[in-house]
Amino acid sequence: MTKLTIATRTSQLALWQAYHIKDRIETSYPEVSVELNKIVSNGDKVLDKPLALIGGKGHFTKELEDEMLAGNADIAVHSLKDVPTYIPEGLELVAVTKRQDQSDVFLSHKYASLDELPQDAVVGTTSLRRRMQLLKKRPDLKVKDLRGNVNTRLRKLSEGQYDAIILAWIGLNRLDLLKDIPYTDKLSLDMMIPPMGQAALGIEIVTGNEKIREIANSLKDENTFICTQIERDFISKIGAGCSAPVACNAVIDGNNIVFRTMLGFPNGTNIMQEKVIRAIDESQDLGNELAKKMIDNGALELLINAEKTAFKEEMPQRL
Repeated sequence: MTKLTIATRTSQLALWQAYHIKDRIETSYPEVSVELNKIVSNGDKVLDKPLALIGGKGHFTKELEDEMLAGNADIAVHSLKDVPTYIPEGLELVAVTKRQDQSDVFLSHKYASLDELPQDAVVGTTSLRRRMQLLKKRPDLKVKDLRGNVNTRLRKLSEGQYDAIILAWIGLNRLDLLKDIPYTDKLSLDMMIPPMGQAALGIEIVTGNEKIREIANSLKDENTFICTQIERDFISKIGAGCSAPVACNAVIDGNNIVFRTMLGFPNGTNIMQEKVIRAIDESQDLGNELAKKMIDNGALELLINAEKTAFKEEMPQRL
Protein backbone atom coordinates (compact mmCIF):
# COMPACT_ATOMS: atom_id res chain seq x y z
CA MET A 1 0.00 0.00 0.00
CA THR A 2 1.16 3.54 -0.71
CA LYS A 3 -1.45 5.64 1.09
CA LEU A 4 -3.04 5.43 4.53
CA THR A 5 -5.82 7.66 5.84
CA ILE A 6 -6.20 8.53 9.52
CA ALA A 7 -9.59 9.61 10.85
CA THR A 8 -9.21 12.25 13.55
CA ARG A 9 -11.21 14.84 15.43
CA THR A 10 -10.47 18.47 14.65
CA SER A 11 -9.62 19.72 18.14
CA GLN A 12 -6.12 21.09 18.63
CA LEU A 13 -5.13 18.18 20.85
CA ALA A 14 -6.66 15.54 18.56
CA LEU A 15 -4.75 16.97 15.60
CA TRP A 16 -1.52 16.95 17.61
CA GLN A 17 -2.12 13.27 18.33
CA ALA A 18 -2.97 12.42 14.73
CA TYR A 19 0.09 14.20 13.34
CA HIS A 20 2.23 12.45 15.96
CA ILE A 21 0.99 9.06 14.72
CA LYS A 22 1.37 10.18 11.10
CA ASP A 23 5.03 11.02 11.72
CA ARG A 24 5.66 7.69 13.46
CA ILE A 25 4.10 5.69 10.62
CA GLU A 26 5.93 7.58 7.88
CA THR A 27 9.22 7.14 9.75
CA SER A 28 8.74 3.38 10.14
CA TYR A 29 7.14 2.91 6.69
CA PRO A 30 8.70 5.49 4.35
CA GLU A 31 6.89 3.96 1.38
CA VAL A 32 3.52 4.90 2.91
CA SER A 33 2.05 8.39 2.59
CA VAL A 34 -0.33 9.29 5.43
CA GLU A 35 -3.15 11.81 5.14
CA LEU A 36 -5.75 12.97 7.66
CA ASN A 37 -9.53 12.84 7.38
CA LYS A 38 -10.58 15.56 9.82
CA ILE A 39 -14.01 15.04 11.35
CA VAL A 40 -16.08 17.05 13.84
CA SER A 41 -17.43 14.64 16.44
CA ASN A 42 -20.72 15.00 18.29
CA GLY A 43 -18.82 15.63 21.52
CA ASP A 44 -17.10 18.60 19.87
CA LYS A 45 -20.42 20.02 18.65
CA VAL A 46 -22.37 19.93 21.92
CA LEU A 47 -20.69 22.52 24.14
CA ASP A 48 -23.67 23.89 26.08
CA LYS A 49 -24.24 20.94 28.43
CA PRO A 50 -22.24 18.25 30.22
CA LEU A 51 -21.69 15.06 28.21
CA ALA A 52 -23.30 13.11 31.05
CA LEU A 53 -26.61 14.72 30.09
CA ILE A 54 -26.42 13.91 26.38
CA GLY A 55 -26.87 10.16 26.82
CA GLY A 56 -25.29 7.30 24.91
CA LYS A 57 -21.62 6.53 24.48
CA GLY A 58 -18.90 7.26 21.96
CA HIS A 59 -19.42 11.03 21.81
CA PHE A 60 -15.90 11.50 20.43
CA THR A 61 -15.56 8.30 18.38
CA LYS A 62 -18.77 7.45 16.50
CA GLU A 63 -18.31 9.81 13.57
CA LEU A 64 -14.73 8.61 13.09
CA GLU A 65 -15.89 4.99 13.15
CA ASP A 66 -18.64 5.76 10.62
CA GLU A 67 -16.01 7.18 8.24
CA MET A 68 -13.91 4.04 8.62
CA LEU A 69 -16.87 1.74 7.97
CA ALA A 70 -17.75 3.84 4.91
CA GLY A 71 -14.27 3.25 3.49
CA ASN A 72 -13.05 6.82 3.98
CA ALA A 73 -10.30 6.03 6.51
CA ASP A 74 -8.04 3.09 7.34
CA ILE A 75 -7.38 3.83 11.00
CA ALA A 76 -8.60 6.19 13.68
CA VAL A 77 -6.49 7.79 16.38
CA HIS A 78 -8.42 8.28 19.62
CA SER A 79 -7.67 9.45 23.11
CA LEU A 80 -8.16 6.03 24.66
CA LYS A 81 -10.21 7.46 27.53
CA ASP A 82 -12.89 8.40 24.97
CA VAL A 83 -13.16 4.93 23.42
CA PRO A 84 -16.14 2.86 24.66
CA THR A 85 -15.42 -0.74 25.61
CA TYR A 86 -17.82 -1.83 22.85
CA ILE A 87 -16.24 -1.69 19.38
CA PRO A 88 -18.59 -1.88 16.34
CA GLU A 89 -18.48 -4.97 14.11
CA GLY A 90 -15.97 -4.49 11.31
CA LEU A 91 -13.58 -2.48 13.46
CA GLU A 92 -10.93 -3.44 16.03
CA LEU A 93 -8.97 -1.61 18.69
CA VAL A 94 -5.62 -3.29 18.05
CA ALA A 95 -2.97 -1.06 19.59
CA VAL A 96 -2.41 1.31 22.48
CA THR A 97 0.54 3.68 22.43
CA LYS A 98 3.00 4.18 25.28
CA ARG A 99 1.26 6.05 28.06
CA GLN A 100 2.81 9.16 29.51
CA ASP A 101 1.86 10.92 32.75
CA GLN A 102 -1.79 10.11 33.56
CA SER A 103 -2.19 12.75 36.27
CA ASP A 104 -4.78 15.47 36.47
CA VAL A 105 -3.45 18.91 37.30
CA PHE A 106 -4.77 21.79 39.43
CA LEU A 107 -4.64 25.16 37.63
CA SER A 108 -5.21 28.61 39.09
CA HIS A 109 -4.30 32.27 38.67
CA LYS A 110 -4.75 32.94 42.39
CA TYR A 111 -4.01 29.84 44.50
CA ALA A 112 -0.98 27.55 44.52
CA SER A 113 -2.78 24.29 45.33
CA LEU A 114 -6.08 22.62 46.08
CA ASP A 115 -5.34 22.84 49.80
CA GLU A 116 -4.93 26.64 49.55
CA LEU A 117 -8.38 27.22 48.06
CA PRO A 118 -10.63 29.10 50.49
CA GLN A 119 -14.02 27.81 51.55
CA ASP A 120 -16.66 28.14 48.79
CA ALA A 121 -14.02 28.58 46.08
CA VAL A 122 -15.32 27.84 42.58
CA VAL A 123 -13.61 24.97 40.77
CA GLY A 124 -14.35 24.17 37.13
CA THR A 125 -14.79 20.66 35.74
CA THR A 126 -17.44 18.83 33.77
CA SER A 127 -16.16 15.39 34.75
CA LEU A 128 -18.34 13.59 37.30
CA ARG A 129 -15.22 11.59 38.22
CA ARG A 130 -13.29 14.74 39.13
CA ARG A 131 -16.32 16.28 40.82
CA MET A 132 -16.69 13.18 43.01
CA GLN A 133 -13.05 13.16 44.08
CA LEU A 134 -12.82 16.93 44.60
CA LEU A 135 -15.87 17.02 46.84
CA LYS A 136 -14.76 13.92 48.73
CA LYS A 137 -11.62 15.82 49.73
CA ARG A 138 -13.12 19.33 49.91
CA PRO A 139 -16.92 19.23 50.37
CA ASP A 140 -16.85 23.00 51.00
CA LEU A 141 -15.95 23.79 47.37
CA LYS A 142 -18.41 24.88 44.69
CA VAL A 143 -17.89 22.80 41.54
CA LYS A 144 -19.07 24.51 38.38
CA ASP A 145 -19.51 23.00 34.91
CA LEU A 146 -16.67 23.67 32.43
CA ARG A 147 -16.99 22.87 28.71
CA GLY A 148 -15.16 23.97 25.58
CA ASN A 149 -11.79 23.16 24.09
CA VAL A 150 -8.61 23.52 26.14
CA ASN A 151 -7.99 27.13 25.14
CA THR A 152 -11.58 28.10 25.94
CA ARG A 153 -11.30 26.53 29.39
CA LEU A 154 -8.03 28.31 30.10
CA ARG A 155 -9.53 31.62 28.94
CA LYS A 156 -12.46 31.21 31.31
CA LEU A 157 -9.99 30.59 34.14
CA SER A 158 -7.94 33.69 33.28
CA GLU A 159 -11.12 35.79 33.12
CA GLY A 160 -11.87 34.87 36.73
CA GLN A 161 -14.95 32.73 36.08
CA TYR A 162 -13.30 30.07 38.26
CA ASP A 163 -10.86 30.16 41.15
CA ALA A 164 -9.29 26.99 39.78
CA ILE A 165 -9.92 24.29 37.20
CA ILE A 166 -8.81 20.66 36.89
CA LEU A 167 -7.59 19.26 33.55
CA ALA A 168 -5.50 16.35 32.33
CA TRP A 169 -1.81 17.19 32.54
CA ILE A 170 -0.88 15.38 29.34
CA GLY A 171 -2.95 17.53 26.97
CA LEU A 172 -1.62 20.78 28.39
CA ASN A 173 1.92 19.48 28.19
CA ARG A 174 1.57 18.32 24.59
CA LEU A 175 0.24 21.73 23.55
CA ASP A 176 2.84 23.59 25.68
CA LEU A 177 0.18 25.49 27.63
CA LEU A 178 1.37 24.95 31.20
CA LYS A 179 3.91 27.78 31.04
CA ASP A 180 1.17 30.40 30.74
CA ILE A 181 -0.60 29.49 34.01
CA PRO A 182 0.72 31.06 37.24
CA TYR A 183 -0.06 28.12 39.52
CA THR A 184 -0.02 24.46 38.49
CA ASP A 185 -0.03 21.50 40.87
CA LYS A 186 0.00 17.95 39.56
CA LEU A 187 -2.38 15.79 41.63
CA SER A 188 -1.22 12.41 42.93
CA LEU A 189 -2.90 9.24 41.66
CA ASP A 190 -4.10 8.53 45.20
CA MET A 191 -5.74 11.95 45.46
CA MET A 192 -7.25 12.10 41.94
CA ILE A 193 -7.57 8.71 40.21
CA PRO A 194 -7.65 9.17 36.42
CA PRO A 195 -10.26 7.73 34.06
CA MET A 196 -9.77 4.56 32.07
CA GLY A 197 -7.14 5.06 29.37
CA GLN A 198 -5.98 8.57 30.23
CA ALA A 199 -2.73 9.67 28.50
CA ALA A 200 -2.70 6.79 25.99
CA LEU A 201 -3.78 6.75 22.36
CA GLY A 202 -5.97 3.99 20.97
CA ILE A 203 -5.41 2.87 17.39
CA GLU A 204 -8.59 1.49 15.80
CA ILE A 205 -8.51 -0.21 12.40
CA VAL A 206 -10.87 -1.65 9.81
CA THR A 207 -10.91 -5.44 10.13
CA GLY A 208 -9.41 -7.50 7.33
CA ASN A 209 -6.42 -5.50 6.10
CA GLU A 210 -3.28 -7.24 7.37
CA LYS A 211 -0.93 -4.45 6.27
CA ILE A 212 -2.94 -1.93 8.28
CA ARG A 213 -2.86 -4.33 11.23
CA GLU A 214 0.94 -4.61 10.94
CA ILE A 215 1.33 -0.83 10.86
CA ALA A 216 -1.01 -0.35 13.83
CA ASN A 217 0.80 -3.02 15.85
CA SER A 218 4.09 -1.21 15.28
CA LEU A 219 2.66 1.59 17.47
CA LYS A 220 1.76 -0.72 20.36
CA ASP A 221 3.33 -0.51 23.81
CA GLU A 222 2.91 -3.81 25.61
CA ASN A 223 3.02 -2.51 29.20
CA THR A 224 0.48 0.21 28.46
CA PHE A 225 -1.72 -2.33 26.68
CA ILE A 226 -1.67 -4.57 29.78
CA CYS A 227 -2.61 -1.71 32.11
CA THR A 228 -5.31 -0.20 29.93
CA GLN A 229 -6.87 -3.61 29.23
CA ILE A 230 -7.30 -4.08 33.00
CA GLU A 231 -8.97 -0.66 33.15
CA ARG A 232 -11.21 -1.39 30.14
CA ASP A 233 -12.22 -4.79 31.56
CA PHE A 234 -13.21 -3.08 34.81
CA ILE A 235 -15.29 -0.40 33.05
CA SER A 236 -16.92 -2.95 30.75
CA LYS A 237 -18.04 -5.20 33.62
CA ILE A 238 -19.20 -2.29 35.77
CA GLY A 239 -21.08 -0.98 32.71
CA ALA A 240 -19.95 2.61 33.18
CA GLY A 241 -19.73 5.07 30.32
CA CYS A 242 -17.07 7.76 29.99
CA SER A 243 -19.32 10.26 31.79
CA ALA A 244 -20.04 8.15 34.90
CA PRO A 245 -18.55 9.00 38.33
CA VAL A 246 -16.03 6.15 38.05
CA ALA A 247 -12.24 6.27 38.24
CA CYS A 248 -9.82 3.44 37.55
CA ASN A 249 -6.11 3.37 36.90
CA ALA A 250 -3.54 0.60 36.58
CA VAL A 251 0.19 1.27 36.67
CA ILE A 252 3.23 -1.00 36.65
CA ASP A 253 5.49 -0.73 39.68
CA GLY A 254 8.44 -3.09 39.32
CA ASN A 255 7.00 -6.57 38.84
CA ASN A 256 3.57 -5.57 40.11
CA ILE A 257 0.42 -3.88 38.88
CA VAL A 258 -1.08 -1.25 41.17
CA PHE A 259 -4.80 -0.91 40.38
CA ARG A 260 -6.86 1.90 41.92
CA THR A 261 -10.62 2.23 41.53
CA MET A 262 -13.28 4.55 42.92
CA LEU A 263 -16.96 5.17 42.29
CA GLY A 264 -19.63 7.06 44.16
CA PHE A 265 -21.97 10.01 44.07
CA PRO A 266 -20.83 13.13 42.18
CA ASN A 267 -21.17 15.11 45.43
CA GLY A 268 -18.33 13.10 46.99
CA THR A 269 -20.47 10.85 49.19
CA ASN A 270 -21.27 7.11 49.12
CA ILE A 271 -17.76 6.31 47.96
CA MET A 272 -16.57 2.80 47.11
CA GLN A 273 -12.81 2.58 46.72
CA GLU A 274 -10.24 -0.18 46.20
CA LYS A 275 -6.46 -0.37 45.74
CA VAL A 276 -4.96 -3.73 44.79
CA ILE A 277 -1.34 -4.72 44.16
CA ARG A 278 -0.88 -7.85 42.06
CA ALA A 279 2.06 -9.50 40.28
CA ILE A 280 2.01 -8.66 36.57
CA ASP A 281 1.95 -12.33 35.53
CA GLU A 282 -1.12 -12.87 37.74
CA SER A 283 -3.02 -9.74 36.73
CA GLN A 284 -4.70 -10.80 33.49
CA ASP A 285 -8.21 -10.87 34.97
CA LEU A 286 -7.69 -8.18 37.62
CA GLY A 287 -10.14 -5.71 36.09
CA ASN A 288 -12.97 -8.22 35.97
CA GLU A 289 -12.18 -9.52 39.46
CA LEU A 290 -12.27 -6.09 41.08
CA ALA A 291 -15.42 -5.12 39.18
CA LYS A 292 -17.15 -8.29 40.40
CA LYS A 293 -16.08 -7.56 43.98
CA MET A 294 -17.51 -4.04 43.81
CA ILE A 295 -20.68 -5.24 42.08
CA ASP A 296 -21.16 -7.81 44.85
CA ASN A 297 -20.87 -4.92 47.32
CA GLY A 298 -23.60 -2.90 45.55
CA ALA A 299 -21.76 -0.89 42.89
CA LEU A 300 -24.45 -1.16 40.23
CA GLU A 301 -27.19 0.14 42.50
CA LEU A 302 -24.87 2.88 43.71
CA LEU A 303 -24.18 4.05 40.14
CA ILE A 304 -27.90 4.09 39.30
CA ASN A 305 -28.53 6.32 42.30
CA ALA A 306 -25.44 8.41 41.51
CA GLU A 307 -26.85 9.21 38.08
CA LYS A 308 -30.06 10.47 39.68
CA THR A 309 -28.09 12.97 41.77
CA ALA A 310 -25.84 14.24 38.97
CA PHE A 311 -26.44 17.77 37.66
CA LYS A 312 -29.76 18.10 39.49
CA GLU A 313 -30.12 21.71 38.41
CA GLU A 314 -29.79 20.75 34.73
CA MET A 315 -32.26 17.83 34.71
CA PRO A 316 -35.11 18.35 37.20
CA GLN A 317 -37.34 16.15 35.05
CA ARG A 318 -35.28 13.13 36.09
CA LEU A 319 -35.77 13.61 39.84
